[in-house]
Amino acid sequence: MTSVADVVGALVGRLGARYAFGVVGSGNFHVTNALRNAGVEFVATRHEGGAATMADAYARTSGVPGVLSLHQGCGLTNAMTGIAEAAKSRTPLLVLTADTAASAVRSNFRIDQDALVRSVGAVPERVYGASSVADDVVRAWRTARDGRRTVVLNLPLDVQAQSAELGDVPEVPAPVPVRPGEAAVEALAAAITAARRPVFVGGRGARGHGPVLRELAARTGALVATSAVAKGLFTGDPFDLGISGGFADPRAADLIRGADLLVGWGCSFTMWTLRHGRLIGEGTRLVQVDDDLAALGANRPIDLGVHGDVGATAAGLLPRLEQREGYRRPGLLDGGPGWGPFDLSSADRIDPRALSAELDRRLPAERTVAVDSGNFMGYPAAFLGVPDEAGFCFTQAFQSIGLGLATAVGAALARPDRLTVLGTGDGGLLMAAAELDTVARLGLPLLIVVYDDAAYGAEVHHFGAGADLSAVTFPETDIAAVARGYGLRGATVRTLDDLRVLDTWDRRSALLLDAKIADDGGSWWLAEAFRGH
Repeated sequence: MTSVADVVGALVGRLGARYAFGVVGSGNFHVTNALRNAGVEFVATRHEGGAATMADAYARTSGVPGVLSLHQGCGLTNAMTGIAEAAKSRTPLLVLTADTAASAVRSNFRIDQDALVRSVGAVPERVYGASSVADDVVRAWRTARDGRRTVVLNLPLDVQAQSAELGDVPEVPAPVPVRPGEAAVEALAAAITAARRPVFVGGRGARGHGPVLRELAARTGALVATSAVAKGLFTGDPFDLGISGGFADPRAADLIRGADLLVGWGCSFTMWTLRHGRLIGEGTRLVQVDDDLAALGANRPIDLGVHGDVGATAAGLLPRLEQREGYRRPGLLDGGPGWGPFDLSSADRIDPRALSAELDRRLPAERTVAVDSGNFMGYPAAFLGVPDEAGFCFTQAFQSIGLGLATAVGAALARPDRLTVLGTGDGGLLMAAAELDTVARLGLPLLIVVYDDAAYGAEVHHFGAGADLSAVTFPETDIAAVARGYGLRGATVRTLDDLRVLDTWDRRSALLLDAKIADDGGSWWLAEAFRGH
């Protein structure tokens, strides 16, 4: 007999899923096997939270919706931090979760799954029965893929067991890009023409549109920068300022502040991207281009909003604008980013900037960089270059620590042709340590760099030396030994010389570097972050 669970797995495979992640329990056993039988690669993780973030990172890096398979009740609750991160980031993610039968009112697993899902901004959906299963699955898939939403498709156990037939998969055409109105394009063309110092800031919605934005920036003399999630969008452009906002280097921050026009391309101008407005110069005009009407002006007042697809809007502007120098003057970026010397290292502690810069020099340029959250996070974000926007995976919308390791796994599976490098703190790594087993089992070529300050460093620096910090500081832990216990290679790094371990690493398996970092007194970006608290 073919069941609804069998049909759901087969349909998701036919719709284009490539990988699914999860922990298998009795409630999702059959649908997970159906996914595997449909050719979907299943990654069994050690915790549902790790599975959720792996699926999220896979989707961000590959451009294909991620799939997550969960048991009912506790399986879903275990995954909720990762689901919340994906929902806040508008990641196209389909969560297949079992649910209790309507009649099982006293089941220990019973919770209001729809309400839980809704509370974190994800979209609850449901398979209602054998007669509607195809429509229910396709509706959920389209919402995830085309609406860039995290969708939780509830599969009640009694419905899963119903007999069903797998018919033809309904056609699911690709969405048509939102074309901007003529008047809005004309107004944007006029704003760019009038600007003497334009800066383009590419955000999440600009990913995939780098070439046309580069052409437009070169023609109009605009400097280019990105929000954190779009790092790499303009790699190689001679007037690329890197990340705008808290991670910006001093030179980039000054130039962005000096702009008379800021155009956010798929960028919502959050407090992070504009340093709570302090990167907006006096008299600077703000323009937003976004295919989500609700995003226009959502975070701060803007002078012009253009409702349209980033690529279509930029292409429509090109024939209307003439070549000009604008902000792109010779010698503008001479003199370097202005970080200053790296002088915090001691005999047994390494400066996190020097560590990051040396890793950038030693590692191959074709890489994917994943970053966990914490005091350290600006160092890999600012100092490790990436070849393009697919090379940076930044699961930070929910600001949870502990997501980095799973992020790296999902990104590594999406781009096996690149070396994946994880920057994480000791707190985040130890919080997610169970997934080191998943790393070892999969045999991933992964470099795990632990910026180890034996503390929850953000809290240490935020509350300061006068506070009782005993709850957020810890004895030194041999994290390299922890990695070796999971069957990985591990090494402790206290000086730049200790990085010679990279010379004997074959890059075909995982290596963890437990870098004992010097006290930075609170990273430069942390002061920016806590302005929002």
